[in-house]
Amino acid sequence: MRANYSGVRNFLLGLLLLLPLCGGSAWAQAQSQDTQAQRQEVQPGNNAPTWREVRSGKEAYTTAKGREAGVLIQNEGQAWRKLRNGPIVQYGGWLVVLMLVGIGAFYKLRGPIGLHSPPTGKMIERFSSFERIAHWSMAISFCILALSGLITLFGKFVLLPLIGHTLFGWLAEFGKTLHNFVGPIFAFSVVVFVVKFIGDNWPRAYDITWLVKGGGVLTGEVVPSGRFNAGEKIWFWGGVIGLGTVSCASGLVLDFPNFDQSRSLMILASTVHVIAGLWFILWAATHIYLGTVGTTGAYDAMRDGYVDETWAREHAQYWYEDVKAGRRALPSGEPGDATATTAPTQVQH
Repeated sequence: MRANYSGVRNFLLGLLLLLPLCGGSAWAQAQSQDTQAQRQEVQPGNNAPTWREVRSGKEAYTTAKGREAGVLIQNEGQAWRKLRNGPIVQYGGWLVVLMLVGIGAFYKLRGPIGLHSPPTGKMIERFSSFERIAHWSMAISFCILALSGLITLFGKFVLLPLIGHTLFGWLAEFGKTLHNFVGPIFAFSVVVFVVKFIGDNWPRAYDITWLVKGGGVLTGEVVPSGRFNAGEKIWFWGGVIGLGTVSCASGLVLDFPNFDQSRSLMILASTVHVIAGLWFILWAATHIYLGTVGTTGAYDAMRDGYVDETWAREHAQYWYEDVKAGRRALPSGEPGDATATTAPTQVQH
């Protein structure tokens, strides 16, 4: 009996000790409710405490399955949207405009880079069929990605006011789908392109002279180079490999979200992808210009695979001399000294 009495006594004492705590908690809750009720009278709809809790980033219970599914509102997403629709779109848009204006002005003032000596009429193979396939696979897929990416980034600010919501909605959805499917094709083509052309893009001592003289672009001087000049090598390493790797890696993270990436990683990948993609497009614009209307005969070389010997001697002197002397084979593998002046009839312009 004494043991039972002692247990009951201890239980009652415990309850007496808990009463102030429970009362304090109930009082605090009631006070919070009164404060919220008063706030609703003075500032209707002001649920600041509730929204602070929602935006705290803490995970709560949910029946939805998935990483971070318990977070109702993620503040990083709001910051990302402000960054993307603010500085990135604003400054990136101006950079695109300035690049296009600069290229147009340069062409107007300088004109295309031509030959200093008359063409010989003898053609030399500059690119093999496989090399041209590797190049055009990468180039075409890049142009599709660049165009669809620009529509996604700037479309609602530039195209939406012009063509309306219906047409722009269709165009944006089509561009997004095309971008997602062409991205992996571009990534694969970059790998093939790099493996094929890396041997001719290692820096050489004569590249320094080419850079110092700016390739003779402004002075008109013929500056000797290898199969590819220093400018093309910088584009190969910095553009194709550097920006290409960053763009492809971040794009693949976005393209395959089913690998359980966190939202913070997706946000980071999106930001990196947009910035790298913009610089890639800007740099590629100069390469496209020089490879088409900016340099006489450059587009024919990648289209048909052959150039006039005068072109080869002025734009790739060291490579041309090695081929003519038989020190290296033509791109197709044929001996240079035996077939250097042989070309298909259809490319003898």
